[in-house]
Amino acid sequence: MQLKKNIKAGNKIFLLIIFIFSFFLFTLLKTEAVDNFEGKNTDIKILDKISSKNELIRLVNNQEYIYKDLSIKSIKCTDSELDDNPEIKAYIQVRDLTKKDRNNVFVFNGWMFSSSPSIAPFDHPVYDIWLINCY
Repeated sequence: MQLKKNIKAGNKIFLLIIFIFSFFLFTLLKTEAVDNFEGKNTDIKILDKISSKNELIRLVNNQEYIYKDLSIKSIKCTDSELDDNPEIKAYIQVRDLTKKDRNNVFVFNGWMFSSSPSIAPFDHPVYDIWLINCY
């Protein structure tokens, strides 16, 4: 009789441990999903190498912005703000409007990273672009 009571108590404790483990696993996965914040706006800095002046530009995602001879469009940006080492990344397309023969060719088309811009550098003789923020 005592053995049956111990087995029933052991089963209840086992179910309780599984419930607690699944609860903590669920909350961990839920916070992981919130970690990457997708913004609607992107901040970039543009340096004019000739005049040595830089300017902060606020882009609305999926809208084209004309800056002097460049057409800049931010498609998507994400920010991992809850991380110890936050990483801002944005998918940006840049066209040079002075090149009429290759109007649809992008000078830059890809992901830009705030912490290491040398991974996918923006290479232009007159302008330099850096990713600043995503909100």
